[in-house]
Amino acid sequence: MGSRFIVLDGPDGCGKTTQARLLVNALEQAGVEVMHTHEPGGTPAGERIRQVLLDPATGELDPLTEALLFCADRAQHVSTVIKPALDQGKTVVCDRFASSTAVYQGYAGGLGFEPAQRLNDIATGGLQPDLLIVLDIDLAHARERMDEERLDRIEQYTEDFHDRVRQGFIEYARLLGERAVVLDGNRPVDEVHEEIMQIIESGWKPDPRAK
Repeated sequence: MGSRFIVLDGPDGCGKTTQARLLVNALEQAGVEVMHTHEPGGTPAGERIRQVLLDPATGELDPLTEALLFCADRAQHVSTVIKPALDQGKTVVCDRFASSTAVYQGYAGGLGFEPAQRLNDIATGGLQPDLLIVLDIDLAHARERMDEERLDRIEQYTEDFHDRVRQGFIEYARLLGERAVVLDGNRPVDEVHEEIMQIIESGWKPDPRAK
């Protein structure tokens, strides 16, 4: 089996981090060599950028400034972590990727899908996930899962902003076509994981990058 690049994304509180961990565990048990990573962060430099982006003390940032910072993190992440792992034949499972910048800064932040995607393309060298799994969740359910006293800078944005984020992920997945699926993240964790595994197992094909 060749390398695969799988991204889990969605609004804050959707459960993507939990589902990424469950997916990695399941793939490892199946004998797949997996690298689990995340954004922002995933590299030493990326973790520094993550602190700036998510610390409430940073204050308000222009959507373009945010997008550039996220893409700086992503460029380092792709060049030093994701691409080397894929080149080694590993499957990479990533918690957030270019989809987040397209949605949070592009769609919800007002920068626009197209400018955000141009920045993403520069940062990633055109790398796209083989499969993007978007976990859709309504804001009420998402808030129930989050600690209101420990919200990061972006989680503290208005309800209207987070409503646009939800809409943006659905629209982005539609634009991505067959490489993206939208799942109901309001359901129990085990139920969502089972559906993800069904998708992985039914659509798993050798990667043309594999030697």
